[in-house]
Amino acid sequence: MQLWVGLGNPGPQYAMHRHNVGFMALDALAEVHGFSAPKKQFQGWTQEGRIGTDKIVLLKPGTFMNESGRAVRAAMDFYKLSPEDVTVFHDELDLLPMKVKVKRGGGTAGHNGLRSTDAHLGPEFRRVRLGIGHPGHKDRVTGYVLGNYAKAEIEPLSDMLGAIAAEASWLAAGDDVRFMNEVARRMQD
Repeated sequence: MQLWVGLGNPGPQYAMHRHNVGFMALDALAEVHGFSAPKKQFQGWTQEGRIGTDKIVLLKPGTFMNESGRAVRAAMDFYKLSPEDVTVFHDELDLLPMKVKVKRGGGTAGHNGLRSTDAHLGPEFRRVRLGIGHPGHKDRVTGYVLGNYAKAEIEPLSDMLGAIAAEASWLAAGDDVRFMNEVARRMQD
């Protein structure tokens, strides 16, 4: 079993924020792979299903970004999982918009959701970094990440989320490189 976590802030007013792209990725995965209806659990919402032969629990913490780690830890402990079984989908300023990269471990790059998760689990969980680009100056970062995607970004965003869902079996199987390559290939078509 694996625990896949989307980082975001709960509530409809945050739904289209760049900071919520982790939630958007989980919604796409749940829809494409026919996961169960959301259930209130672990200070958030879970959905269960399979991708290929792998059982996956999707978790969207309801704790707001800076407390995400509490919900992740509660789910991990309940299912008796280790940090190596956890994959976190999150927005990434240091990647170009709509680029997808996977890595295990590392720092938090000032991301409050990663900082909280790292504090509760340690750094050895897998991260699916979803590029949102950088606004150019650090003084503009907060407004940028907490801003909605622009109309011109909606179609590429939809394409990226669709590619992630379509190629998720590689991620479930632990073939991170193949997952990244197949997502990139789909994004070029």
